[in-house]
Amino acid sequence: MQHLTALKARLDRLEPIRAFLMEHQARLVTTDVQKDTYFHVPNGKLKLRRGTIENALIFKEKMGPLDPGAGDPGYFALETAGAQLLDDILDKALGTNVVVEKKREIYFIDNVKFHLDEVKGLGCFVEIEAVDVDDSATEEELAAQCCQFREALGIREEDLLTRSYSDLGQR
Repeated sequence: MQHLTALKARLDRLEPIRAFLMEHQARLVTTDVQKDTYFHVPNGKLKLRRGTIENALIFKEKMGPLDPGAGDPGYFALETAGAQLLDDILDKALGTNVVVEKKREIYFIDNVKFHLDEVKGLGCFVEIEAVDVDDSATEEELAAQCCQFREALGIREEDLLTRSYSDLGQR
């Protein structure tokens, strides 16, 4: 099963991170404009993601320091068509909790994925995910990769976040 280790940090600007990635021949996979609508549910998080690339209904069952991601046991996703109608139905049935809008650039260096996010009303962020797609790395090795890139990018400990964008948007 694919697993990952991730970290998220608040930034003043994305340009230094973008420059580092270009200097290290990172591969820009895509840029996506996403609107995540979170609905009221008794446990976990239910969101409808509408983007230029990804459209899915996503339920994250368990919440820890970082939300579970694709491949984790508490993560369920269903690709959707007709997202606006689904949004209307879920809003009427459950009520909307918070809406998060962002522009996301996705880069890769080997097995490490970088999200450069500009989140409306919240600012700039980077997420670093070390992904093990073939069960060959330990959690410690993945965490070490994230830490190495955090240090190389000059991300300070106090800039690290454990809260999701939806939590930050509810301030």
